[in-house]
Parts: sequence; C-alpha cells; structure tokens
Amino acid sequence: MGSLPPSKSQGQAGVTLVELLVAMVISIVIALAAVSSLIVSRRGLTTVDAAAQLGDNARFASTLLLRLGAQTGFRDVEYAATPRTANTAGLTGTAAPNVSGVNNAVPSYTDPYNGYTARSTGSVAYGSDILILRYQAAETFPGSGVSDKTMIDCLGNPSTTVPVDRDDRMVSVLYVDIVQGEPSLMCSTGPSNAQPIISGVESFQVLYGVSGVTPNSPPGTALATSVADRYLRADQIVVPGDAAGTNANWSRVRSLRIGMLLRGPQGSAQQNVAETFYPLGLAKASSTGTPGSAMSSTNDPGTIFNAPADGRLRQSVTFTIHLRNDQGL
Repeated sequence: MGSLPPSKSQGQAGVTLVELLVAMVISIVIALAAVSSLIVSRRGLTTVDAAAQLGDNARFASTLLLRLGAQTGFRDVEYAATPRTANTAGLTGTAAPNVSGVNNAVPSYTDPYNGYTARSTGSVAYGSDILILRYQAAETFPGSGVSDKTMIDCLGNPSTTVPVDRDDRMVSVLYVDIVQGEPSLMCSTGPSNAQPIISGVESFQVLYGVSGVTPNSPPGTALATSVADRYLRADQIVVPGDAAGTNANWSRVRSLRIGMLLRGPQGSAQQNVAETFYPLGLAKASSTGTPGSAMSSTNDPGTIFNAPADGRLRQSVTFTIHLRNDQGL
C-alpha cells in the first residue's frame, strides 16, 4: 500500500508576520548601533586630528615668538659699541622703541607701525592686541656690508641687508585679523604686506613686564633693574601727551607675557558646551582665589574669554619671554 502524498501544510515553510516584525526591529537596532558607533569613532578621530593641529600651532607660535623676543633690541656690533648720535633721519633720542604695542586694536594695513583702529565690542577677536618688535640685522664681520642672515622677521625670512645707521632696524608686527572667515595671527613687516601665519587664533594677549614704571606716568628717577617687577597693558605704559616719557617706559620692558586662544573647526569638539578660558593663565592673585585673576581682568578685554557652545575644540597657550637685549635706545 503506497504512502499518502504530503498535505499542503506539510510541504510549505515560512514566517509569521510577528516573526518578520521582530526580525526587522532587531535589524534596525543593529544598524543604529553600527551607525552610532561609526559617528562616535568619526567624531573621536576628528577631535584627535583637531587637537594635534592645535598643538602644532601652539608650538609653532611659541617657538616663533620666543625667537623674535630673543632678537628684540639686538644691535650690530658697530652700533652697539658706540653711543647714540644724530643719524641720517635726524632722530636723536626720539627713535621708536624696540618693543611696543597697542591694546585691543588692529593696525593700519598701509601704516602698521603707527596707525591702528580700536576693535569694536562683540567683534571676532575682540580684545586682541598688537605687538611691535624691532631689531637689527648683523654683518658677517664688522665693515663687510654683508648680512649673516641669522636674524629673521615674523614670516621667517632672514635678513638680507645690513643696517645703515643705529636706528635702521627690522620690524615685525603681530596681531589678529580675519582671513577667509577665520581669525588668524598676522605678521606685517611693512606697509601693505601683512600675511597670516596661524589660522584660528581667537585671542592674542600681551602684557609687558616692566621695571620701575608707574601706569601712565613717566619713570623719572625710578630705579630700573634687569628683572620685571610688574606686568602692565600697553595702554598703561603710554604717558598721555608725553612721547619721551612713553618711550622711556617702553625702554623699561624686561619681559613679555603672551597668551593666545586657538580654535579648531566646527564639530571638532566632543560636546557643544560653553567654556571660559584665561589666555594669560590660571594663576590666582594674592588678594583673591579666583582662577586667572593674577593676569586677567574685566578691564582688559579678551583676557577672560567666554567661548560659545559652537562645537569647536579650543586650547589656550601661555608663556613668558625674557628679553635678552637692552631695550634702551
């Protein structure tokens, strides 16, 4: 007797609607987990790359400024060994100081040594300062008329000519301006030739370590030493209506306190949170326990920087430069 043919229900296999829905939900959960993991990994990689770039920019800026600071006030032996006399420009005792600056300003593009414009409240890089450094090139040997090319400007270019008199000096002007939508540390070595050297610099702060200087007053007979006894803003060194007194104060600068705030591209931070930075450092004043109060002040815009929650990774850079050369003219 032959076997019976299989029934219809025995010959077909499949899944129910419930089983299909469960499988779809599990697949979606796995896909979402994979996408989330990819996003987190990608963001982490972006943050690592941005942190590395900020670190490189910080090292470059500090190395460059340290070298420029070491050069500031240098004179070729021919002029360093002789007293000041009237030079070809007739500047007897009235030459521009070797180190100077302006608080919260942008220099004129056509006259970066003398002209400047105050920054407006709320603008990008508001509070950033101007730093002007002067120094001479050196000859290969006295009287050779050939530069030894050891002195550089803020663009890294070596000197190619030798000075013709005591006040013939190289000049580097550093400040922050906007280039292609990003605040950048700029270098100007003369009229109409400013160039960006570091992108993403939101704040550039400079304090001047001085010896025997009272804010906005000429030094008079106050004793000056080789070590700074206080730090002042550029506008505190200026003596209103007294150019000679102002220059005398600038000649008493012994060190520079540099503070910068660098930022990465949008989306480079892990979280979108507002933060407060102190570009000049977190040191506390002796009279208060507030972080940053030793160098930062609400009277000096930019020294307390309230960063928005814009998803940018930021890093503050702080260092001090001791000026090796005599700043007296």
